[in-house]
Amino acid sequence: MPLRLYPTALHARQLRPQPYVFAHCERVLTAHYTTPTMALNASSHNATGESTGPTSGPPPTVSDEVKKELLDAANTDGAGQHAPGQENEKGVEKKEKSAKELEKERKKAEKDAKFKAKKAAAADASKESAAPKERKKKGKEEEQLPEYVEETPKGEKKRLKSLDDPFTKAYIPKVVESAWYDWWEKEGYFKPEMVNGEVKEPGYFVIPIPPPNVTGKLHCGHALGTSLQDVLIRWHRMRGYTTLYVPGCDHAGIATQSVVEKMLARRENKTRHDLGRQKFIERTMEWKEEYHKHLNHTLKRMGGSFDWTREAFTMDKNLTKAVTETFVKMHEDGLIYRSNRLVNWCVQLNTALSALEVDNKDLTGRTVLSVPGYERKVEFGVLTHFKYPIEGTDETIVVATTRPETMLGDSGIAVHPKDVRYKHLVGKSAKHPFIDRLMPIVADEYVDPEFGTGAVKLTPAHDPNDFNLGKKHNLPSSTFSTTMVP
Repeated sequence: MPLRLYPTALHARQLRPQPYVFAHCERVLTAHYTTPTMALNASSHNATGESTGPTSGPPPTVSDEVKKELLDAANTDGAGQHAPGQENEKGVEKKEKSAKELEKERKKAEKDAKFKAKKAAAADASKESAAPKERKKKGKEEEQLPEYVEETPKGEKKRLKSLDDPFTKAYIPKVVESAWYDWWEKEGYFKPEMVNGEVKEPGYFVIPIPPPNVTGKLHCGHALGTSLQDVLIRWHRMRGYTTLYVPGCDHAGIATQSVVEKMLARRENKTRHDLGRQKFIERTMEWKEEYHKHLNHTLKRMGGSFDWTREAFTMDKNLTKAVTETFVKMHEDGLIYRSNRLVNWCVQLNTALSALEVDNKDLTGRTVLSVPGYERKVEFGVLTHFKYPIEGTDETIVVATTRPETMLGDSGIAVHPKDVRYKHLVGKSAKHPFIDRLMPIVADEYVDPEFGTGAVKLTPAHDPNDFNLGKKHNLPSSTFSTTMVP
């Protein structure tokens, strides 16, 4: 049976209903009221201590005014109590938030938005990582293309394929560049264009390529140089000039000999002396052909507009003959002559090297270096002091050197002109202890009085600086042999 609660009051003036809680109990609206007096139902008028009997009479009737107030209150506040945030609906003025509160809410909203975005990104990443590995592998296999095979016959104009072809959907250098150069070369597009056997009216423009060494492969420096030269050639060709870009390579002399000798020692445990001059030259030319082809192939891959009918190698017979002819002519004109000069001697190849092929190394102190032909490392950079007796006196002069073994070639001693320690010795001579030789003592500002003892022995046939000082002071150059001359 539905619960029923009736407002009860002792007097009419006391019936002032104050809504406290409203709730729906199934089909009957139940309302609780508080009144100044104690609310009693119709059957609760028994004496205290006695049991309550059944309701003896009908409940008091509710006036239409009370019913209306109850229904209006239920419709207005369905929660049965005051709901926050409804002040404006009831005519209450809403409190405005301060700037600090608004800024706080804005930062909170931004932080919440960043957190949600980060969470969404993490969720997307986890989905991608959770994709099956087999699916990835399958995708890679689908992207791979077979090895490209050029269908254009060598020397013919390139046969272009449809853009729907798998090899032309994306840029692949090999697919785009193949076959073109062979056609250009066959058609003679890079040969000088002549008019009735004469150069064109604007003139001619020629660049012989700085020949790369045949000792190795081309690098980025060659690529840059070739590109710039080719740009100049093509620009002049477009301007109507008769142009020529001459390819070729250099035999590289000592460098090639060194590389081939190392190859012989590594592969066959032989030296050039074991082969003999003629056989060694043949082996060197065989090795040259291998790298020569690779150099030319690289130049063609870069698209250089060379006239390959004029390619040259510095040891070709015609060029060798031209070099010999030029050398003889310069000797006859007095531009080439014999003279004693210092050379850079290689103890490994037993030949002289150009100054361009020598790497100088400054030593600041004791240094142990590997020397070809020696099993153990050799010590350098240590000063050794020894005395030279002064002729006609009991005095001696102490010199300091890092190469005491060169003393056999000493022909003089130099001191600084302002060095008071040796002023009285300038003009005198020192006696060589092992060779019947007098060595003049000269003054020269080249000498550093703070280094060593301030007295420097001069070996014109060993050191470039000593050589220049020897010529300056007319000292003889005494040639000597040692077992180690770097």
